[in-house]
Order: sequence, then structure tokens, then C-alpha cells
Amino acid sequence: MFEKNSLKIISWNVNGLRAVIKKNFLQSVSALDADIVLLQETKLQEDQRTQEMIHLLDYQSFWSYSTVKKGYSGVAAYARQMPEKVITDFARPEFDGEGRVIQLDFKTFTLFNIYFPNGQMSDERLAYKLDFYNWVLDYARTLRNEGKSLIITGDFNTAHNEIDLKNPGPNSKSSGFLRIERDVLDRMVEDGYVDTFRHFYPDTVKYSWWSYRFNARKNNAGWRIDYFFVTRDLIDKGRVTQAFIDNDVFGSDHCPVGIVLKI
Repeated sequence: MFEKNSLKIISWNVNGLRAVIKKNFLQSVSALDADIVLLQETKLQEDQRTQEMIHLLDYQSFWSYSTVKKGYSGVAAYARQMPEKVITDFARPEFDGEGRVIQLDFKTFTLFNIYFPNGQMSDERLAYKLDFYNWVLDYARTLRNEGKSLIITGDFNTAHNEIDLKNPGPNSKSSGFLRIERDVLDRMVEDGYVDTFRHFYPDTVKYSWWSYRFNARKNNAGWRIDYFFVTRDLIDKGRVTQAFIDNDVFGSDHCPVGIVLKI
């Protein structure tokens, strides 16, 4: 297990690992100095990884790839210590095929790195997104029933409440802020998960994603769609000591988000 008594865990949608690695990615990761770094939307196939990507700094790496389309989706996890177990195949081919989930089991918690689907393309993709949400929560419930403490992080592709995006009114009929999508996050809270950033900063306006159009990042017209949700026990026992959004890290249309966890 990790030698320190606390862990810094980072989640970052890099919108293409090959692209972001040309934009000071290594320097950014080094400066973040996290014990676990979780990436979404790597857009890689296995044979496209470089040795630099596989053996990043002092991390061990774990990968899941899209098998249904090249240059699409994909997640990666970097950890300074080997997890007890890593799962990328969940025996759900309709979801596994898009390479969206890595489960990392450690001694005192189970960590999910997830790139949730985007539902903007069509009604079919919105239905897929909702089915994916429901599957994740059902699967997570089985682990919770076994007494596991869970951390679910990644790009959720949904802003939860009006405080979480710049223009809630105009976006209320767009996927990413539909009531039916937001209801899922409501259900997570009702089921005992805690949005860590909101726990520490209930009234803070801060975003994690900005469109590349309309100078959105320069004008801070963004959305908060990247989260760390944890089971209530990790909060009640004081194990989550910090949560943050690092707007000063560039290279993607998302920025890193993170927590610090006592172990």
C-alpha cells in the first residue's frame, strides 16, 4: 500500500493524450505531484501508446481502449503503487467496447475512473448515456453492499445544478443539463454519495470544462462536469480532507480536479 498517510488523486479529461502530451503535459503532471492520476478521453488504441505514455514519470499505468471506434473514448490510470486488483472488463460488451471504465481496488477503498457518455449527438446516445449511468450505479451498489468504500471520478458529462454552469437557462434543453440527466446525480446524492467539491465549497462558482468556441475559457463561460463522488463513510470518517479544481492547468478543454484522501 502507499507509504504516505494521505493520497492526492487527480482526474483529468485530456481530450486526446497524443495532443495534450505536446502541450506541457509531463510538466503539468509532475507539478500536480499526485499519487494517482486518472485520465479520460485518451483517444488511443493499445498499439498507439508510446513508452513515454506507458512509463510516465514514476507511475505504473493501466488502460482501457475503445474497440468499437479508433481515436475515440478511452481511459488510463497512473498509480505510484500497484492496486490489489484492476478491472477493465465488466462483462457488459455494450459498455466495455467503448473503453470507459477502469476499476482500481486498493486496501481501504475502490476507485473508479469513468468517462461517462455524451448524450448530445442523438436520442439514442442520450438513452445510452442514461443506461450507462444506471449500470454504473447498480454495479457500485453491489460493491457497497460488500462494505466497500467507493470513489467515483471522471468526466460525468452532466452539470448537476445551476451553479455548475455559466448559462443554465439556455442549456436546460440540451444534453448535459437535461432534468433527466441531473436526476441521476440527485439520485447519487440520495443514495449516499457526496460531491466532494460541493461538500467543501457549497457556494463556489468554479468550472472544469469550457467550449473551444467563443473564447469560453478566457471568459470563464464554463461547466463543472468533472467530479469526485465518494461514499458517505469517507466523509463522515474525515478521510477526504481536500477537494479542488485546478483552473491554472491548460492543455485540454478540461482542467484537472482532485481530492486528498487519508489512508
